[in-house]
Amino acid sequence: MAKWMVANKKADFDRLAGKFGIRNITARLIANRLINSRETEAEDCSDEAVSRYLDGDLSLLHDPRLMADMDLGARIMYERIQAGDKIRVIGDYDVDGICSTYILARGLELLGAQVDYVLPDRVKDGYGLSIKLVDEALQAGIDTIITCDNGIAASEQIAHAKDKGMTVIVTDHHEVPFEISEPNSDITGDQEDSRVEILPPADAVIDPKRADGDYPFKEICGAVVAYKFMQVLSEFFEDSSDKLGNYFTEMLIYAGLATVCDVMELKDENRVIVKESLRLIGHTENVGLRALIHQNSLDEGKILCYHYGFVLGPCLNATGRLDLAERALKLFFEEDENEAAMMAANLKQLNDSRKDMTKLGVDRAIEIVEEQKADYAGELPKVLVIYLPDVHESIAGIIAGKVKEKYYRPTIVLTKAADGGAKGSGRSIDKYDMYENLSACKELFTKFGGHKMAAGLSLPEENIDILKDRLNQNCDLAAGDFEPTLHIDMVMPLKYADIDLVREFERLEPFGNGNTKPIFAQRDVVFLSGRILGKNRNCGKYRVTDESGRIYEMMYFGDMDKWHDYLSEKFGHDAVDDLYSGNTDGSMKVNVAYYPDINSYQGRESLQFVMNDFL
Repeated sequence: MAKWMVANKKADFDRLAGKFGIRNITARLIANRLINSRETEAEDCSDEAVSRYLDGDLSLLHDPRLMADMDLGARIMYERIQAGDKIRVIGDYDVDGICSTYILARGLELLGAQVDYVLPDRVKDGYGLSIKLVDEALQAGIDTIITCDNGIAASEQIAHAKDKGMTVIVTDHHEVPFEISEPNSDITGDQEDSRVEILPPADAVIDPKRADGDYPFKEICGAVVAYKFMQVLSEFFEDSSDKLGNYFTEMLIYAGLATVCDVMELKDENRVIVKESLRLIGHTENVGLRALIHQNSLDEGKILCYHYGFVLGPCLNATGRLDLAERALKLFFEEDENEAAMMAANLKQLNDSRKDMTKLGVDRAIEIVEEQKADYAGELPKVLVIYLPDVHESIAGIIAGKVKEKYYRPTIVLTKAADGGAKGSGRSIDKYDMYENLSACKELFTKFGGHKMAAGLSLPEENIDILKDRLNQNCDLAAGDFEPTLHIDMVMPLKYADIDLVREFERLEPFGNGNTKPIFAQRDVVFLSGRILGKNRNCGKYRVTDESGRIYEMMYFGDMDKWHDYLSEKFGHDAVDDLYSGNTDGSMKVNVAYYPDINSYQGRESLQFVMNDFL
């Protein structure tokens, strides 16, 4: 259960509804997503802003040249292609790294470059550019390296490449490393620390988060940076339209897929890119991507953000976790349908194995967290640092995310690294900047990087307990920060929802981080009967009613143990048994957070409600 906060944003909902042909309820939802503050509500929810939100197209994408070094990097790459250099794209082993590598490698190939690609082995190479990868490129006769989704923190590795006479271009989207300069006193006598960015010594460093750039929207993924780099590079070629054909249209699919899988906020141009990606993917010409869609039994015409984040994305990620990410990348380059079908099947099998391994790791991590309470006077540590030496290092981040969700605390999961020491990933909560707090302990690490909500790190085993103590001693989170907040759009009786309204909500898609699916609240929903469903008995289906006397269907896909504990505590164990036997007396009234949905079964559609939370 979370702390509920009902939005109270103001706008002329009736006028917006009339102007844009939507219901008042939908107008309220749009205002909730656009308005940032009372002071800016008129501008945030202007007709122009609402029009951009509902009908924004590719004309809203920002000028790539506003990124520092973008024009310089493209010009250098053009010159290297013209000179006949051997070029290597070095990406990362997650979905963003795979997609950005594909965007660059495919585009450079079409423009006539001598190009190949390498994705690091998670275990042998670690994250991003390494000395080993640089040396292997030298041995292969590579003249130019272009990174994607990595490189901003690879100063040592890039310096090594430059010492060997290589050209290096960085395209990345991660936080720029920094140092805090000595405090300066201003005229008021206040002390103010200033950050000094540490850029790698590459020939060009392209990252929207650079302080000296003018790019208006910083929160784009590596694949979008790569896409924009190719846009600028193509302008140097007079015949680029002939060479590239529909390249930029097709590559929007991968930019959108990476945006969702890297959990970028679906605001500004990200929203446009993902919307276009979802529109285009059903018509993709890529044999490998089509095979992956079919292997997961997806309807090409009805692919949603959910399928990106929880079906297709995990299959691609599984290769980088349990095998080599280049297998996923080769799927995108595959042109034989039979071969692509076999490759896609292997990716799905890998992901199924990853799911089993993850469950075992999460169970063990929860045991350790409960054991740690003894060291903190019976309370949970503010920051969870969990060492699972026997867990495959590739799933540390997934385990950290699931433990974070259960306890709602910043969580770092570490495993024994193949090359010695410990290695792992962290996942954070809204009130805790993980990158900044790890930066304060950077002398403990052999390597680390990331951003506010997630990070990766390597360190000697003997530093694990030191890290746990330091992070907890320096943590200023208060008790209320450990209670997640569920943002409710409005209180709305169930009877106000219908299938037409749910279809109107489709205009607000794509839903995801930064543009959540609508959530409503209703008091005193009466639970009449229920069934537990699923192979692992992990969801419930209920008949409910409200003051109108109508009967509705409600689903719950959350933590069933927590739901049953809540019902038992409030109504008693016998009442829970009565619920599932259909013998309730109408007294089981629950405050419910929900969203309305459409259930399609054997060609018939019906309204159903999905419960998000309960009080």
